[in-house]
Amino acid sequence: MTFEEFGLSEDVMRGLDAMNFKEAIPVQEQTIPVILQKRDLIACAQTGTGKTAAYILPLLNLLTEKQGDGDRVRAVIVAPTRELAQHFLPISTVVVSGGGDGASWDQQKRGLTMGADIIIATPGRLISHLNISNIDFSGVECFILDEACLLYTSELPTKRI
Repeated sequence: MTFEEFGLSEDVMRGLDAMNFKEAIPVQEQTIPVILQKRDLIACAQTGTGKTAAYILPLLNLLTEKQGDGDRVRAVIVAPTRELAQHFLPISTVVVSGGGDGASWDQQKRGLTMGADIIIATPGRLISHLNISNIDFSGVECFILDEACLLYTSELPTKRI
């Protein structure tokens, strides 16, 4: 399946063309349509199979469909490591991760309180900011937990994609 078949916005398609991405891989074929319909989803796939693009592409598409008011966080992506939290995205983003100095904390706090289209955060640093900073998450339209560790039991019904 080609990315054109998903009906993604021109802006997202220009980005895909610039990266020479033409064909979606299986996890993307199955997840992108679901996310574009604004439905909840749990997807499981091995590392390196394209999961990040499977949620980033429809998220970018949804965020570009209507502009935010500029002073609210619209999406939160929680990623387990600083490396996974440092994606380049062509919309307003704030990366919130540990390992910096006091200046980076203040910069992250300003970004969180002033609002951004997407907050990409490591869990520990996000929790620290939630406990200390005055962050307004009332405008969040999408929450993504990347690389989650899930517990499967016979009592927990799941649909695996």
